[in-house]
Amino acid sequence: MAPARALEAVIRSRHSERVPFDPARPVPDDELRQILEAARWAPTAHNMQNYEVVVVDDPARLEEIAQVRSPVSEVFVRENYAQLSFSEEELLRKKTGILAAMFPPSWLTPDPDPAEIADPEHAFLGAAIASAPVLLIVVHDSRRRAPASEGDVLGFMSLGCVMQNMWLTAESLGIGMQILATMAGELVDADLRRILGLPAPLKVAFGVRLGYPLQAPAERLRVRRDVEDFTHWNGYGSTSTESPSGISSR
Repeated sequence: MAPARALEAVIRSRHSERVPFDPARPVPDDELRQILEAARWAPTAHNMQNYEVVVVDDPARLEEIAQVRSPVSEVFVRENYAQLSFSEEELLRKKTGILAAMFPPSWLTPDPDPAEIADPEHAFLGAAIASAPVLLIVVHDSRRRAPASEGDVLGFMSLGCVMQNMWLTAESLGIGMQILATMAGELVDADLRRILGLPAPLKVAFGVRLGYPLQAPAERLRVRRDVEDFTHWNGYGSTSTESPSGISSR
């Protein structure tokens, strides 16, 4: 397989590993190092390298993090509803979003009741980290931003590059990975700051759970828009049948 083809296969196979990991099977040090090296070489705006990574593999510290409260947000449930498909046919038609079947019934409403969505199973980070032998907590420093980039949009793009580099590397090594955006929530961030001794102004950007799945992931329909659905030639909305480069379009 040619290198470019191999990269395409890794990109296509990359997925969120939501099943529990084997806590007795650690990620080998050399492979964890490869994932961190991938983060090291991620492109960042103005080469500011606006991130730090806290590696957590101590069982006692992992258990402390598991006890952090992570209540379900009404805003998440409400906005999530707008992106759901309630059948595979609907998802195939939309080509974006996710299936409603992935969430508890109480979350499948445009007007959530706080009492009903307060699912005890999802009230603590323990449900999210699900026996992972190692967590990576990626934090960022908004002072380390590119010039004239108020709002630090370029800094957040850089964090996305760090995430993608780590994810593709983990996938290529056969290591399960899941992004934990909930760790950036205000309440969770405060507890993680205390547990990990994060100094101001560092803030949690996202968490990463790594490990080896105890079971095969559930088969789920994966959809993407076709290239023709998001590509515009020489102007938005172009309906040209062929680009100047010779690539066919609609």
